Amino acid sequence: MSLIWLILSFSAHLAECVPEKPKRSALNQLTRTLLRKYDCGVRPVHNWTSTTTVYIDLILQSVLDVDGKTQSITTSIWYRQVWTDEFLVWDPDEFDGINEISLSSDAIWIPDVIVSEFVEEGKSPPIPYVYVNSSGSVKNYRPIQAVLACSLEMYAFPFDKQNCSLTFRSWLHSVKEIDLALWRSAEAIASDKREFMNDGEWELLSIPSQYWQIRQDDTDYAHIQFNVLIRRRPLLYVVGLLIPSIFLMLVDVISFYLPLNSGTRIAFKISILLGYTVFRVNLTDELPVTAVRTPLIGVFFAVCMALLMLSLTKSILVVKLLHHSEKEVKQMSVSACLLDKYGSAGHGFTESVLTSIKTLDHIHPSADYELEHSPEEDLLSLNELQDAPSGLEWLLGELASLRQALSQEDGESAAQAEWLALCSKLDRLLFRLYLLVLAVYAGTLLLLWASWSFN
Repeated sequence: MSLIWLILSFSAHLAECVPEKPKRSALNQLTRTLLRKYDCGVRPVHNWTSTTTVYIDLILQSVLDVDGKTQSITTSIWYRQVWTDEFLVWDPDEFDGINEISLSSDAIWIPDVIVSEFVEEGKSPPIPYVYVNSSGSVKNYRPIQAVLACSLEMYAFPFDKQNCSLTFRSWLHSVKEIDLALWRSAEAIASDKREFMNDGEWELLSIPSQYWQIRQDDTDYAHIQFNVLIRRRPLLYVVGLLIPSIFLMLVDVISFYLPLNSGTRIAFKISILLGYTVFRVNLTDELPVTAVRTPLIGVFFAVCMALLMLSLTKSILVVKLLHHSEKEVKQMSVSACLLDKYGSAGHGFTESVLTSIKTLDHIHPSADYELEHSPEEDLLSLNELQDAPSGLEWLLGELASLRQALSQEDGESAAQAEWLALCSKLDRLLFRLYLLVLAVYAGTLLLLWASWSFN
């Protein structure tokens, strides 16, 4: 007996020296218990005829980019899914009162709900966990940067509004297996702007939502669509695009007040046209690019350049008409002087002296050299000059030519003044027509932009 007692005592001493195996935590035990026999490929219902309802919620955080060329919009959203997993239910009292745990999203069943408009998933941070509570409610919350296909209407840029949709649906499961519903009311989702970054280019108007079912291959599929209604803030484009263009057009209008015969109007208008072309080329990247319909602002710039060209063409025609008249007058003056100079050779001297003296009596030193006799009278007087010395004959011929030139110059100046007045009237008429075209164009453009903005 003593030997047995010693053996038992030694065994008890050895048992005390061996460290006790640590007890698993309640969280670890709960996780192992839930996932021990869990199959993530099976829809989590005990009765296969039961429908799994997935509740969806959406919060728009920001609009990152709107690309009219690819007809896509990049958004940052907070997406939430909630459904009930009948295989993830436990009693909190059995696990130290644990009511909610996080599980790996790869270890449990996740509904195959997708967005039909997805072009690509942007730089979204990976969230590998979901929250599960003791009643089996699973919460899948994650931020998503989504690039969505959207039919963009850029006609009224920069006063445009866009309506882009996000349509959630199950890719494979019919409504008998997976149904969709809104987690919050449609009114609460539509008016929720608390997380939207409202200091950017786009302003969030509302996010209306609707639920419907579509029938394909004799099977109904559930859909929930969120319509993101946004409006562009036009101040940046009005200041950077429209106002400089309007200023250049106003300068072109003011240039019509330059005198026709100053010679600077055409050069000034060419400078305006060149400056507008450089301005237009530098701002090409700021304009939206669409392959279907030309934006109204593109039409605005094209018509403005056409009006500048029309203004330049009009000025060129009027100035050309003005200088064409001056050339004809000068040619007529030279011809008259040559005829008067060389038409008097070989005539008499005595009668020419008497007639020239009579003629010169009419020329007063303080007079304006007005034409009192016709050129025929001067030629007749020169024809009567006979037997005169060659020197005096030449002197009288030169005096007659000088008088004729002075008279012709006065007549030419009067003709040029009348022609300049006529060209000025034509210029004013064309200027008023140009203003009328410009006013009609501006009014039509403002009406189109206003009607689009209030729709």
